[in-house]
Amino acid sequence: MIMLREEKTNALGGFEWFVTTQSSPAEGAEPIMYQVRLPLSRTTIDSVASLITAHCKKIGSRWRKVTPGRQAVIVLAVLRHDQRLLDMAGGNAVSASTISRWVAEVIDLLAACAPRLDRVPAKATRAGADMVLLDGTLVRTQRRSGRDNRRNYSGKHKAHGLLFLALTDACGNLLWISAAAPGRASEITTSRRNKLTTKLREHGLGAVADLGFTGLEDDPDDPVIITGRRAARCHPITDAQKQANQLLARERAACEHAFADLKNWRILTRLRMHTRNATRLLRALLVLTNLEITR
Repeated sequence: MIMLREEKTNALGGFEWFVTTQSSPAEGAEPIMYQVRLPLSRTTIDSVASLITAHCKKIGSRWRKVTPGRQAVIVLAVLRHDQRLLDMAGGNAVSASTISRWVAEVIDLLAACAPRLDRVPAKATRAGADMVLLDGTLVRTQRRSGRDNRRNYSGKHKAHGLLFLALTDACGNLLWISAAAPGRASEITTSRRNKLTTKLREHGLGAVADLGFTGLEDDPDDPVIITGRRAARCHPITDAQKQANQLLARERAACEHAFADLKNWRILTRLRMHTRNATRLLRALLVLTNLEITR
C-alpha cells in the first residue's frame, strides 16, 4: 500500500509528495518514507480541477470524498507516473474502483476538449499556416490472446501496439490525433480512412511527411502530401535528392518532438485498456500536453 499526501508547491512550481510504502509490516514497524515530485504546472492542475468542478455541477454531485483539486492531482499522478490504482487508493482512503472511476471521468472530460479533424485545417489556415506536419507512432500494448494477437502486432516495430496518426504545426505543437488503428495497419491506409488529403486540400494546406507516406498522394497535378524520394535497387537517388530528403527531415524534426512530449506521460509505456478507451486517452493527453508545452 502506498500512502500519498500533498505537500506545498516547491520553488520550481511542482508538487512534493511523501510516499509511504507499507506491505503488512510487523507490529510496531515504522513505514518507509520517500519523496516523489509531480512535474506539472499549476495551470494544468487548475484547468483539470475546473473541468471536474463544472462536471460535478452539471450532474448534481454535491459531495465527494476529496476536493476537485485533490482529484485532479490524483488523476494526473496516475497519468504522468503510471501509478497503480490500488496503491493510489490505499494512500487516499478510497477504493481502487473509485480511483478508476475518477481517472475515466477526467479522461472523458479532457477528450471532449480535443480538436476534431474537420476543424483543425480551418483553424490552421486562419492562423496563417500553409503547411502542417504528418506522422504516425506506435503506442505499445500488452500482448493479446486469440484473434487480437496478430491484429495488433506491428511487423515494422516487432511489437504489439496501436497506430496513431498526428498533425502538428511547424513548431511542433500537436493539432490533432487520430483514432486508434491496429498495429498491423499501415500509415497510408489509416490516412485514407481518415480522408486526410481531402480535408487538407479543401483548406489549401500541405503536409510534410516521411517516406512511410509515399504513395498517399492521389492527385499528382495538385499535390498535398510532400515526401522525400525513396531509393530503389536499380534507381539510386541523386545527391540533389539526398539533400532534399535532409531538408524535409529537418522540417519533420518538430513532429518527432511532439510525439516525445506526448509520450512523457508514462501511462503510454504499455497500454492496458480497450482500443476505444485508448483513443480517448490519447486525445486527453493531447489536451494536457498542449497545456504543458506550447512552442
